Amino acid sequence: MKKLTQWLWGLALLGSAWAALTTGALGLELPFPCQEVLWPLPAYLLVAAGCYALGTVGYRVATFHHCEDAAPELQSQILEARADLARRGLRF
Repeated sequence: MKKLTQWLWGLALLGSAWAALTTGALGLELPFPCQEVLWPLPAYLLVAAGCYALGTVGYRVATFHHCEDAAPELQSQILEARADLARRGLRF
């Protein structure tokens, strides 16, 4: 099963449970404080997921592994490509 399918199934399951609880389809009488928390729950979860994604990207950028061994090879390839493009008439 692909990851997207897993996420969609999870969202569908959570969404149907939320809809059933908020509309009273299950016949449960939730106390008023629980209903107050239940209505904005999808917005809270969306904000929490966004914060998690932003934190993950920030952490990955902060701990990015630099390849010092590959830098000279990459620079020589760039110089070679520039020389080839200059030979073909491109000016930098």
